[in-house]
Amino acid sequence: MKIFTAPILFTLLFTTFVHFAFAQNTNIRLNQVGFYPSAQKIAVWVGDKQESFFIISKNTKDTVFKGTLSPQRINAISQKTTQIADFSAFQKLGKYVVSIPNIGNSYPFQIKPNVHRETAIASLKGFYYQRASTALPEKYAGKWHREAGHHDDKILIHPSAATAQRPEGTVISSPRGWYDAGDYNKYIVNSGITMGTLLSLYEDHPDFFKNFEANIPESGNKIPDLLDETLWNLRWMLTMQDPNDGGVYHKLTNPAFDKMVMPNQAKNPRYVIQKNVIASLDFAAVMAQASRILRNHEKVLPKLADSCLNASVKAWNWAKQNPTIVYRQNDMNKAFDPDITTGGYEDRNDADEWIWALAELYITTKDDSYYKAVNLYHEATLQLPTWNQVRMLAYYSLIRNENSLTVLGKNDLPNLRKTIINFADNLLLNTENQAFNTVMGKSAKDYMWGSSSHAANQGIALLQAFQISKDKKYLTGALGNLDYLLGRNATGYSFLTGFGSKQVMFPHHRPSEADGIIEPVPGLLSGGPNPGQQDKCEGYTTKIADESFLDVTCSYSTNEIAINWNAPMVYLAAALEALQGKF
Repeated sequence: MKIFTAPILFTLLFTTFVHFAFAQNTNIRLNQVGFYPSAQKIAVWVGDKQESFFIISKNTKDTVFKGTLSPQRINAISQKTTQIADFSAFQKLGKYVVSIPNIGNSYPFQIKPNVHRETAIASLKGFYYQRASTALPEKYAGKWHREAGHHDDKILIHPSAATAQRPEGTVISSPRGWYDAGDYNKYIVNSGITMGTLLSLYEDHPDFFKNFEANIPESGNKIPDLLDETLWNLRWMLTMQDPNDGGVYHKLTNPAFDKMVMPNQAKNPRYVIQKNVIASLDFAAVMAQASRILRNHEKVLPKLADSCLNASVKAWNWAKQNPTIVYRQNDMNKAFDPDITTGGYEDRNDADEWIWALAELYITTKDDSYYKAVNLYHEATLQLPTWNQVRMLAYYSLIRNENSLTVLGKNDLPNLRKTIINFADNLLLNTENQAFNTVMGKSAKDYMWGSSSHAANQGIALLQAFQISKDKKYLTGALGNLDYLLGRNATGYSFLTGFGSKQVMFPHHRPSEADGIIEPVPGLLSGGPNPGQQDKCEGYTTKIADESFLDVTCSYSTNEIAINWNAPMVYLAAALEALQGKF
């Protein structure tokens, strides 16, 4: 047996104690970016019952706060137990960890004003990294700079889209736009909700974006960067309208997905595909909303507002004349060549698109005939916005544009506000008893393809309720869902690339896979847990809904990125920054 002298033994024991006391424990879950000084601050311990927790300065190792962990809670989805560490009362600025005796420390976090400004900027700049038809210089893209790909100036009319004026094989130009997701195609339907979300963010907080720059080529001009970025996609969308009849093509795409290569290495022919009612109505809504926003920037963007409104009306008229033309990819492939196997975005119900298009046209034109054209408030269960369910976007727009409505629209506003408040109250119901104290995750149904965007859209609904009521409980609920996205969840991951100590590193995203850089393109929101596991990748350890996540490139069903997921992330982070003084 080896014998230690007293000094050596003391040194070993002390070293072991310090190492143990400050060892990281990944089962302490929290927002890995940080907290606003006056807002709620919560961490979650997943494991056996513990008693107390401490907040320790990351720099000085001093204990600055002591708290008692909550009684244990049971996660209804996984049956695991959690306890809440609430340190909302602690407001001193600095960098800290949460420490639980005999357990270890959390990842570090900050307490400071504007703590999520960089998160908001990065998630907006994620769209810059998705730009098609342009090079991304190092000045703006950093080490993720790349050559231009998909100039899209020689796009073919697919036979499904052919008309007498534009027969099959006609060449058109349709540059710009954003790559939709991990792939390199561009889709009108998914651009619809994406643009609607970003434009709504600007309408809700225009003053905030006067001094919000993301280091994109347009930064420093007379237009806010948020609008500059949306213009890149808006100008592409305008090229997707057939000028002869006003109908809008469904998508611009390769016949099949590109391999995992950089954009400039993808050389396959590209087509615009069949016009249809869903694409045309989404387009009409976006253009009407954009028109009223761009009207305030007429000096630097002359006539663009008029062009958008004209395009909106033409698309609306085409939809009225062709209400039964829908996109069904398999049926189309039976009739036309080449077969198209990229994202379908096939919507089976157009009721919500009619409502959204009509609402935006009504608000912009003040023409009551749009308001009367369909029943905007038909009896149906409200659903959070998704690419195939956009009704709530219409309601948000009507409420925020109250002063622009005619008497007809204003008469319905009290009931509409009540509807949104009731929806938000249902989201908040029993949140304080949930395993992670978040609105997100109360039910296994919250976890589907793109669950991260579901969390962000829940946050937006709560922020809309806050704008109506000024009740801080909605603001706190929305912040809790941002905490979820940045680490306070059952996986322990921060789902935004580039942020957090345990961040997503291998998203299903072609540039991130093919560029030879270890870190993925930053500012992209991973899809998040999805028990469907449709990609069939190896490595999943569970089908428990809130834990079913795999940080590998193969996992497109849990770890892909998409513009319609990034948009609500931008909204949630930026709106909370704009409203942080309300906590």
